[in-house]
Amino acid sequence: MTYDLVIKNGRILTAAEDFRGDVAVSGEKIAAIGQNLRGTREIDAQELYVIPGAVDGHVHLQMPIAAWMTADSFAQGTIAAACGGVTSMVDFVEPDKGQDLVEALNRRRELADGQVVIDYGLHMTLRDATPAILAQVPAAYAEGCASFKLYTAYPGLYLADDELYRALLAVAGVGGLAVVHAENYPVITEVWQRFAVEGKVAARWHPHSRPTVTEAEAVNRVLSIAHLAGARALIFHLSCSEAARELARAKERGWAAFGETCPQYLSLPDDIYERQDMPATWFICQPPIRGQVQAEALWQALGAGVIDLISTDHCPFSAELKRQGEKNFMQTPGGVSGIETRLALAHTFGVLAGHISLKRWVEVCCTFPAELHGLPGKGHLTPGYDADIVLFDPRRQVTYSADRLHSNITYTPYQGVTVTGVPVTTISRGEVIVENGDYVGCPGRGRFLKRQF
Repeated sequence: MTYDLVIKNGRILTAAEDFRGDVAVSGEKIAAIGQNLRGTREIDAQELYVIPGAVDGHVHLQMPIAAWMTADSFAQGTIAAACGGVTSMVDFVEPDKGQDLVEALNRRRELADGQVVIDYGLHMTLRDATPAILAQVPAAYAEGCASFKLYTAYPGLYLADDELYRALLAVAGVGGLAVVHAENYPVITEVWQRFAVEGKVAARWHPHSRPTVTEAEAVNRVLSIAHLAGARALIFHLSCSEAARELARAKERGWAAFGETCPQYLSLPDDIYERQDMPATWFICQPPIRGQVQAEALWQALGAGVIDLISTDHCPFSAELKRQGEKNFMQTPGGVSGIETRLALAHTFGVLAGHISLKRWVEVCCTFPAELHGLPGKGHLTPGYDADIVLFDPRRQVTYSADRLHSNITYTPYQGVTVTGVPVTTISRGEVIVENGDYVGCPGRGRFLKRQF
């Protein structure tokens, strides 16, 4: 039998297996895995890893945040994702206060559809917990938003504990997944006010303004309330060992608790907010980057299965907007880029450093994100699944700079970082969309993924 496409002689890596063989594709699906398969087109992967397409469950493209707009459009951001080996992502719907949830979903899709070049889903943000809004959760779920974003931080998004409980009850009622930004914002606000009076407004004070206890306390509280409500909860962007310990305790109790961390917390050094060779405001994000000791603890938690996945919280802002906080870090839009660099950073700082195995690397970047976020047909190299496949060269070295990457910003937080191992070919639903690191696919070819559990 001759297939449309066969990837020949690669080292096939999944979350469970590691072997050499061929992967055959017919149309948009994986058709067979075996030896000596034949295809109309054949790609030699003799020196390459063959892995499922990576899944990034936490990105912010073309999104208004406070008075700012993230730098990457849906088109540019998903091209960057594809070049980084990402074949599926989950972005957000952030309705205006009181706006109908399904109306907000439809407007967000109008922005994304026709731009995205990879497949995507959407989390629905619940910015308040009024009866009128919570009554719309079943309708949003029915339209494919299977996960709901809740915040314990930020004006206009912050949910007090009683509101959080009501929202979690609504999410549990439809069998959805709560995804949560967990920080103790009232305490952080008090710290900010004290720092402003004391003149502690340089960027180096940013991590001190959001100490680890404000994250760990919020993680404990959110997971406790979620358990009470009967809701599954994923804590976004864990940045410290203290927060990871609270997640571990929840798992030990048998609670439906999950955790995500991000490359910035796993790879960037201790002096990131005091460096002189690049603006410290580039690195302002929430929670803050906490340095090498915390990174080691996070890697241990990933290796032990306490933290479940690596996403990016890709939220880039232009250098011009980042400069707004040069004299006062509290005026800086928070967020860093990472959608293109995650897979390679996790390989270099995780696998090659001995923190996680190759199988665990695939699990936390590809397979478990697809499963947890309910992405149909994604995350596995299995016949019948979508032919979302990445060829990864484990020996190729790249030193990052803005001009090597595809995000619509003139800098990268990983400037000068050298990785060993990079994606070289990305296949999405059977179509080669990245070759040799360059995007070669059609514009707007991505599809909305209607998710349900």
